[in-house]
Amino acid sequence: MATPEYVFFDGKIVPYHEAKVGVLTHGLNYGTGIFGGIRGYWNDTEKQMFVFRPLDHYKRFLDSSKILRMELPYTKESLTEATLELIRKQNFRENVYIRPLAFYGDEIIGVRLHNLTPRMAISAVPFGKYIEQEEGAHVTISSWWRVEDNMIPARGKIVGAYVNSALSKTDAQLSGFDEAIVLSQNGHVSEGSAENIFMVKNGVVVTPPVTENILEGIVRRTFIQLLQDELGVEVQERSIDRTELFLADELFFGGTGVQLVSITKIDHRNIADGKMGPLTMKLRDVFFDVVFGRSAKYRNWCMPVYKK
Repeated sequence: MATPEYVFFDGKIVPYHEAKVGVLTHGLNYGTGIFGGIRGYWNDTEKQMFVFRPLDHYKRFLDSSKILRMELPYTKESLTEATLELIRKQNFRENVYIRPLAFYGDEIIGVRLHNLTPRMAISAVPFGKYIEQEEGAHVTISSWWRVEDNMIPARGKIVGAYVNSALSKTDAQLSGFDEAIVLSQNGHVSEGSAENIFMVKNGVVVTPPVTENILEGIVRRTFIQLLQDELGVEVQERSIDRTELFLADELFFGGTGVQLVSITKIDHRNIADGKMGPLTMKLRDVFFDVVFGRSAKYRNWCMPVYKK
């Protein structure tokens, strides 16, 4: 993946090579940073880029900053405008992934969260699939537990916490799987390494509640609303046992990076007939109509980049 030409860094857009930090930077040494993930979708018919739910993403981003006692001089509105300006500066005409990042920039030794100075960056790059096998991912139950709220809160996108995700994802991929599913310490299903998970059983969609140490995903919230309001499907937020997954009618991941990926096999066990299920297909069609700005009802979720 090529590096971007420009980034938003400490309040202004600068060439990427000018956005530098030192090797003693606190956020690099101790994981004291937060990040986000936002997608922009290029609608070729309208010749318009739509950024999906940026205000919701930046609200969660700023909520994450509070967990780390980080006081940022931005609002969700100002960060959204900076993002739109950054995309316009690079004149993207394809789908992009947007990465806001805030971190403690002090070049010091010492673990703490107080009396430190945060720095802010936003980058955007062309981006396609996160998992190659979107219609039939083969996943494994990871031996690594999900971090607990009283250890490193999973509801915040905290830089250091994603070592937990990296451990589970690498072990899965080096063992021949596409992705991992991680469990909470009480043995319940939490999420993928960087995705929320949904199970279909007897016409009902079930997804783990926020108390199972999941990221409170924007796409998760979107899926729940679309399933209920557009597809007329009941959605339950409850704990899921490991073996329930093996007996599911359908399984799928959801998230900004992953978008929607069908899980058709877990630990060499087929889910149902081992193919992408009908409800998953319907939700995927509805979701992509929404994010590309083709659904008038949900157009308010899609922030246009280029002025007409």
